[in-house]
Amino acid sequence: MKTTASIVAAAAAVFVAGQATPAAADSKDIATVVKIAGIQWFNRMEEGVQKFANDTGNNAFQVGPAQADPQQQAALIEDMIAQGVDALAVVPMSPEALEPVLGRAMEQGITVITHEAASQQNTNYDLEAFVNEDFGANLMEQMATCMGGEGEYAVFVGSLTSQTHNQWVDGAIAYQKANYPNMTLVGDKNETFDDAEQAYTAAQQVLRAFPNIKGMQGSASTDVAGIGRAIEERGMEDDTCVFGTSLPSIAGQYIEVGAVDGIGFWDPAVAGEAMNALAVMVMNGETVTDGMDLGLPGYEEITLDGKVIYGQAWVNVNADNLSDYPF
Repeated sequence: MKTTASIVAAAAAVFVAGQATPAAADSKDIATVVKIAGIQWFNRMEEGVQKFANDTGNNAFQVGPAQADPQQQAALIEDMIAQGVDALAVVPMSPEALEPVLGRAMEQGITVITHEAASQQNTNYDLEAFVNEDFGANLMEQMATCMGGEGEYAVFVGSLTSQTHNQWVDGAIAYQKANYPNMTLVGDKNETFDDAEQAYTAAQQVLRAFPNIKGMQGSASTDVAGIGRAIEERGMEDDTCVFGTSLPSIAGQYIEVGAVDGIGFWDPAVAGEAMNALAVMVMNGETVTDGMDLGLPGYEEITLDGKVIYGQAWVNVNADNLSDYPF
């Protein structure tokens, strides 16, 4: 059986200087549909999608709705179905909301690969960069250490329907309860709609409601940027511990001044490339196996659980190693 890496290499052999050669006549149309267009996280993912297209000669491209809205995303997927794409690589805003439209895609013979949606039923495979609860616990361990194992903390999610965000937060809370009983979660999950401005507003509300708060954990890539801005404005860099999922390009300025203490992430570009490569595997009739090397960083020895694929792709970044990740 070929690995995904060999599939990419074979396809690249018929692709020269960024132009598809006649040998690439079997090029597939693969639409990557993300939660929202225009934010840095998904801009980075698009780099991976474009790299896959350049390397393989497939017509791989990325689209996303203007707002983080499951219905807008579903409508965009309907458009892709109507255009007759061969495959969809989707990062669902709400896995449950997309089940009907992804079901229709599969009924029409369209290959579906999802990401950040381990519960998705209408998919050939769902790709996860790691076990999500473990990633949330990893962020909590860092925040708890920073907080000295005690005090109040709050949590933020991009959406109450975003499966991975809630898995990270739930994993973090469970880890805190099991290991740091002197820490206390305050308030409900703060919903930010993947918007730094809304995260900033929510953080301000948390700071007013809980003046003794010591920790905040974000989930959307823009959460810690909004939280960090609120912390910096109040001069609370030394009094709080802020951790979450983000990228250096989004949160770096706040890490440098100490308003954000650390971030965890996986490279969205690699995830975008991996989703597209998996789509090609499925379309070529190949089977994903436990322990397979997908030929991409963080996915060298995957774990397969049903149709959910787990990698080991997270990294932790703080002020000490921020410069090692220039994206």
